[in-house]
Amino acid sequence: MRVLVTGVAGFIGYHLAQRLLQQGIEVIGIDNLNDYYDVNLKKARLAQLHPQPGFTFQFLELSDRPKGGRPDGDRLEIAQLFQDYSFDYVVHLAAQAGVRYSLQNPWAYLDSNVTGFVNLLEGCRQSQIKHLVFASSSSVYGVNTKVPFAVSDHVDHPISLYAATKKANELIAHTYSHLYQIPTTGLRFFTVYGPWGRPDMAYFKFVKAIEEGKPIDVYNFGKMQRDFTYIDDVIEGVLRVMLKPPESNTANSNARYKLYNIGNNNPVELMTFIEVLEKALGKKAVKNLLPMQPGDVPATYADVDDLMRDVGFKPSTPLEQGINSFVQWYQEYKKL
Repeated sequence: MRVLVTGVAGFIGYHLAQRLLQQGIEVIGIDNLNDYYDVNLKKARLAQLHPQPGFTFQFLELSDRPKGGRPDGDRLEIAQLFQDYSFDYVVHLAAQAGVRYSLQNPWAYLDSNVTGFVNLLEGCRQSQIKHLVFASSSSVYGVNTKVPFAVSDHVDHPISLYAATKKANELIAHTYSHLYQIPTTGLRFFTVYGPWGRPDMAYFKFVKAIEEGKPIDVYNFGKMQRDFTYIDDVIEGVLRVMLKPPESNTANSNARYKLYNIGNNNPVELMTFIEVLEKALGKKAVKNLLPMQPGDVPATYADVDDLMRDVGFKPSTPLEQGINSFVQWYQEYKKL
């Protein structure tokens, strides 16, 4: 089995590649190593993967635009990659992440999350892959107030450009699945955390600040809830879904297309979350209470009934266990 993992130097991509390699599966990983956050962390993740048999890394920019016509006619790097390798599965995790950064640099989101995604779909279109799995986000639920969030809910009111590009991904992926019969599944991730995580995420920033005795910014005056989902649970969900391509959805179209939430199904108050961090670190946080930031939502809460029904799995790692694992990793990593 050979799997293409895009964004392999990223948080989820790195962990997925590790699990696949441990199972003896060949992984071709691509990444552009952009500097949205510390590139050294991305390189450190790759350093963990490089020595392992079955792993190949290629530096590749997915968002390179074709000069005209289809990308395969312009010899884009991604088109060449699909010609050089025959992939059984493709897991697309590469994206410009972050809600707030989209207010500063909107073009990065369009290039990476839309153009890059279409380029990847063009590669899949010309290949006989068994299944394309791509990362969506809980942010697509936007201002929805019904909880828990279900994939059957309407998601027509995103409140960040990041969320809008992820919703666009879902629509474009459905179109390609319908037109070219590509088995495709989108995964709406809910606040993924854990070792080797992203420094722009609140939990990472909080731990760093608390350890250094600096104040933490607590938005919406702490009146937030998040469905924190531990990385190992996310990877288990991705693997199970990857090996179960969807059948045709004859009720709506002939597309072999599916969406799932991957979340802990257990939202936690932000202040409770901070208390768990304080306990793990053995230090109190200095809180800087602030109003809600543009693009943020007050709560996320995943309905995972579909995931349980179809692949027999739901995330369940307790927050305290996950945070302790992250803090242990963080304290070791900062010594490097």
